[in-house]
Amino acid sequence: MEFFRIRRDIPFMRHALVFNVISFVTFALAVFFLVTRGLHLSIEFTGGTVLEVQYAQPADLEKTRHAVESLQLGEVQVQNFGTSRDVLVRLPVRGEARPADQAATASRAFEALCKAENGSVTTRTETTDKGEQISRPSCMTAAGGTEPVHLSRTEFVGPAVGSELASDGAKALAFVVAGIMIYLAIRFEWKFAVAAIIANLHDVIIILGFFAFFQWEFSLAVLAAVLAVLGYSVNESVVIFDRIREAFRKYRKLTTAEVIDHAITSTMSRTVITHGSTQMMVLAMLLFGGPTLHYFAVALTIGILFGIYSSVFVAAAIAMWLGVKREDLIKSNVQKAQDPDDPNAGAVV
Repeated sequence: MEFFRIRRDIPFMRHALVFNVISFVTFALAVFFLVTRGLHLSIEFTGGTVLEVQYAQPADLEKTRHAVESLQLGEVQVQNFGTSRDVLVRLPVRGEARPADQAATASRAFEALCKAENGSVTTRTETTDKGEQISRPSCMTAAGGTEPVHLSRTEFVGPAVGSELASDGAKALAFVVAGIMIYLAIRFEWKFAVAAIIANLHDVIIILGFFAFFQWEFSLAVLAAVLAVLGYSVNESVVIFDRIREAFRKYRKLTTAEVIDHAITSTMSRTVITHGSTQMMVLAMLLFGGPTLHYFAVALTIGILFGIYSSVFVAAAIAMWLGVKREDLIKSNVQKAQDPDDPNAGAVV
């Protein structure tokens, strides 16, 4: 399926040096911001307490944030999730991060939320489906006994767990990179493997650079987006590499740069369809997914845009500069004569 077909090859490789200088500068800036500013890690990595509360009416996030910040617990995060009445409150680790201390901190935070709604916290005993008696805090108003805010869940993530998640995330990223290199080296040639992995790491570092510069929250969802971008970007590179191999077989008089230009030009329609469709879906998550999916969609948006750029102007150009040629991808059939006395022994047939 094609929306359009470009009849004349676009000379991408003629300007490869200029675009790669731009890529290098962008990459260097991303590394600079990562080193100087670092990532704003979420509670999943740093540890802390998470409160899920449900309001009887659509929640006023500013009012909720002010109520929690008045306790001076540090940098807190307040956001909607699910519906406008559901609110997620994240509290940082304090002191030695003992569970008892964090439970007390969570109780203070819920009391502040309840007080902001003109209610008071009482203990209510409930019976579960299994017949167990449990006690939980409940916010009740003096008039009418209504519950303006309900505590749905409290979760504590220790620093050790957060550190383990960060370590596992780094390992997952390393395994993905190694797997991609091995796959491309087997399917194509080591020069393509090196070119593709440099291009993919280029995309990942730039995403992390954006998050470091703007100090956006880096959570497990964002890490998942980064891993998805790696796979998405390598898919685009594989398509271009396949076309390069086909062009080497079909057009024997073209130079390497001309073959790469033809391969990229012939995939332009497919690139527009694939990336346009994906970006529409990601844009819908960005606009309508709420705070829970916001940074996940932001990471995917950055990754998709730079993924297209790197596949065309980084991966293909690096493969060209590494000296990829027709002989690297097309194995000629060489037969040697069986008779050692044959004067044509070793000749190419």
